[in-house]
Amino acid sequence: MTVLDGWENFYIIVGPSAGALIGLQFVVITLIADTPAARADEMAGSAFTTPSVVHFELVLLLSALVSIPWQGLGTVSILWGLMGLFGLIYSIIVARRMRLQTAYQPVFEDWLFHLLLPLVAYLGMGAAACIAGSHERPALFLIATAALLLLFIGIHNAWDTVTYHVFSRKREHHKKSKE
Repeated sequence: MTVLDGWENFYIIVGPSAGALIGLQFVVITLIADTPAARADEMAGSAFTTPSVVHFELVLLLSALVSIPWQGLGTVSILWGLMGLFGLIYSIIVARRMRLQTAYQPVFEDWLFHLLLPLVAYLGMGAAACIAGSHERPALFLIATAALLLLFIGIHNAWDTVTYHVFSRKREHHKKSKE
């Protein structure tokens, strides 16, 4: 029996959810690709849409890593730490893209869901990596929390993107019909 026993069901639910949401995100992007708002600024897509896919990918990767029959947390905790570091660096890139894009003026909710909450999740991964050697159970709960947080952030951000484009399209259509 290893410390990872008992986590299979959690990651069997979380991993495929992230995978399905990646696919759904691609479908949505394809459907809205021809809208004027979607073409407005590529940097906005890099700032607001791409991070959702990255979060889903990392949740899928976390689920796969935890599902490997490791004998302990040594190797996997190193990978968690690298993922946390990657996430922190990526969050800085996203913050820069959010500031530089011109298609949309971010509000507090955008900064919260596109920068602050992902930073919390990635810091949680790093913290889990640091404590895994001495506090295995809390490390596993930190990783599970980070995975769920990234999954929920991705869902929120994907929904936000879709509704933004739908309402932008309606506004554009409404403007043209008045002209």
